[in-house]
Amino acid sequence: MLHSRPVERQSAARAAAVIGASLGTANVSTAMGTSTSKHRRIVDAVRDRIRSGALQPGDRIPSDTEFVREFGVSRPTVAKALQELQAHGLVQRKVGSGTFVLRSEVQMPRSFGLLISGLGKTEIFEPICAQMAAAAQDYGHSILWGADVRRSDPSGEADFALSLCNHFALSNVAGVFFAPVELVEGQEEVNDKIIATLTKAKIPVVLLDRDYVPYPERSTFDLVGVDNRRVGYMMTRHFFQRGCERVIFVAREHSASTIDARIAGFTEAVVKHSGAFDSKLVHRCDPRDLTQLKKVIDRLKPDGIVCGNDVTAGQLMHSLDQLGLKVPGDVRVAGVDDVKYAELLRVPLTTVRQPCVAIGEAAFRAMLDRVESPDAPARDILLGCELVVRQSTA
Repeated sequence: MLHSRPVERQSAARAAAVIGASLGTANVSTAMGTSTSKHRRIVDAVRDRIRSGALQPGDRIPSDTEFVREFGVSRPTVAKALQELQAHGLVQRKVGSGTFVLRSEVQMPRSFGLLISGLGKTEIFEPICAQMAAAAQDYGHSILWGADVRRSDPSGEADFALSLCNHFALSNVAGVFFAPVELVEGQEEVNDKIIATLTKAKIPVVLLDRDYVPYPERSTFDLVGVDNRRVGYMMTRHFFQRGCERVIFVAREHSASTIDARIAGFTEAVVKHSGAFDSKLVHRCDPRDLTQLKKVIDRLKPDGIVCGNDVTAGQLMHSLDQLGLKVPGDVRVAGVDDVKYAELLRVPLTTVRQPCVAIGEAAFRAMLDRVESPDAPARDILLGCELVVRQSTA
């Protein structure tokens, strides 16, 4: 069943809580946190004064020194806030004169759509969406979302994504945040149809996490996420630094282009370490298939396994346990994403933590920029990641 509604203007924490409850995830709001960064307090205060009419176009806003005194912050923090306000065209800094209001914040509210297959069934996208909801209310806009909570079949989620896409096109939303469909046969055709529908409707698109074209190709849409090639390289290098000599990569069939980018980073790290690469080191399979997994283990005898993500790693570790192999004693294992259960597994999982809140903030800003400048070149907005070392690679 198609299900969508706007997240109305409210406090950032309330916006996160609303979208979290709608998605069936009680802990989304905690991913954002309730505190506001120091520079955001200044940004919000200036925006509120502009919205209320206390500051009009052409007015000079308080000086850096006045902001330092009013908010009890450092000058670099003030500079960061003013840079953000200037980036959104609200103020202009004039050397020797000060900073002046360029335009009013009063504008028509816009609605933006979230098109994310499996939304409500993942841990990565919930904090991203919560932050976009909070950013939307900051700008007086709203987020439309859809979640088909009845479906467990990925192919059904693909059909629902097409249906939701058509709904957004008919609703004439101001833009759509799109995470391409993955893990189903025919996903390329589904993603092509979605992009064609949105393009025909002249709706701006910002891609989340991954592109819809095969790696290393690049589409003409803005993409916000992490540098997945760097992620793959960083994780593989970690294995070699731990003393591993026979490292392989395991991913599920029909994974998104992010996995191909991680494999590219894996390949680069292997070549740098050993001087050569064998394609047999990469395996696309069901990590729960004990028969296939045993064949791989017996043939290659790996002492380290890089997994495409934490879900794959968790399933693989369970299978290794059934095969009588101990982690990390017999083989080290690591994933990517740092989902909540990663540190709660029987052997806590080494992984790469994605900056989900920062991705959500960057994505919404990218959308506003795209709406204002529809013909600007496409951008890759790639944020840094953190390697989280736990017992699985000890």
